[in-house]
Amino acid sequence: MRKLMEGIMKYRRQFVDLLVGVPNYERYVEHMKTHHPGAPIKSRKEFFCEAQEARYNGKGGKVSRCC
Repeated sequence: MRKLMEGIMKYRRQFVDLLVGVPNYERYVEHMKTHHPGAPIKSRKEFFCEAQEARYNGKGGKVSRCC
């Protein structure tokens, strides 16, 4: 039952990320470990802030515009 709930939460988190347009952090970590093993991995907060800045031109993870 616990594995089922963990799976549901994983897919729920992915769905919400896609809904708001934020790339998936877990997928990023897997990619970095597989393709760039020596490179440092950003924290979840750093990853989110960078994604927000790239998508919405936000500074420090804060959205500065809506369109």
